[in-house]
Amino acid sequence: MALKQLNHVNLRTADLDRLVDFYGEVLDLRPGWRPPFDFPGAWLYCGEQPVVHLVGESRPRAGHDPKLEHFAFAAEDLGGFLAHLRARKVAYWVRIVPGIELRQVNFLDPDGNHIHVDFDRSEDADLGDYDGR
Repeated sequence: MALKQLNHVNLRTADLDRLVDFYGEVLDLRPGWRPPFDFPGAWLYCGEQPVVHLVGESRPRAGHDPKLEHFAFAAEDLGGFLAHLRARKVAYWVRIVPGIELRQVNFLDPDGNHIHVDFDRSEDADLGDYDGR
């Protein structure tokens, strides 16, 4: 077996509409087709791929304590993306990956999930952290 790519991330939330709006505004992910499950949720698409699956829940499942640290996307236009986050008052911190100089823009969604968006080392912008104010 050889893995080919990350297919999707599944997140549970007590505020489904808020996360759909956040991912739409901040990452331009759009709701699309989702199987007719018997529980609330949304599939958010990047192009033709549903990359974030949201499950609406009012309480966590008993005995289930996920430990997802983060998930990531690759993108272009670092300066434009940083301006986009600042315009929406989304706090972020930038890190440069040692050895490959990849630029990682890190932020949290409204439920506290850690996301980073990666940019090529050739992209230049103000890499200072932003506190959301």
